Amino acid sequence: MSTPLSDRLRGLLEPLVSARGWDLEDVQVTPAGKRRVLRVVVDSDEGVLLDACAELSREISGALDDTDTMGATPYVLEVTSPGADRPLRHQRHYRRAVGRLVKARLAAGGELVARVTAVDDTGLDVEVPGAKGRPATARRLDFAEIASARVEIEFSRQAAGGPDGSRDESKEEA
Repeated sequence: MSTPLSDRLRGLLEPLVSARGWDLEDVQVTPAGKRRVLRVVVDSDEGVLLDACAELSREISGALDDTDTMGATPYVLEVTSPGADRPLRHQRHYRRAVGRLVKARLAAGGELVARVTAVDDTGLDVEVPGAKGRPATARRLDFAEIASARVEIEFSRQAAGGPDGSRDESKEEA
């Protein structure tokens, strides 16, 4: 839900985030006692390294200090990347999840756990793991068929950055 404050913050922060080639995923302002927490969530196709996130935090802090956007109430600034189990809402989120296992709640009902193999403008190709040693099956999902989806955490996953095109999770992310 968009508020006048979040709209003003997006207008101020979007150019700073875009200048790095990143996406501004979310801006949240929540009360925390006598102060507020301003959480800025950013991401990119390559992920967001912790040091780069800290640099952006300093830039955002300076920009906020130069304006009265946050008003007189004290606040804590958090600049972060989405978690590993991030919700998938946009085509770019699915593109970044190629090679990853996702759990999708289908608009027609039911759930599907599958590995994303390709993404285009209208939907995604997935590989549904076979049950009890059976081979995986390919399936096509249009975005309209997906009510919601999240990346599934895999503790026994093959090394990232392999031939499946997945992101290198050995990088330190924010």
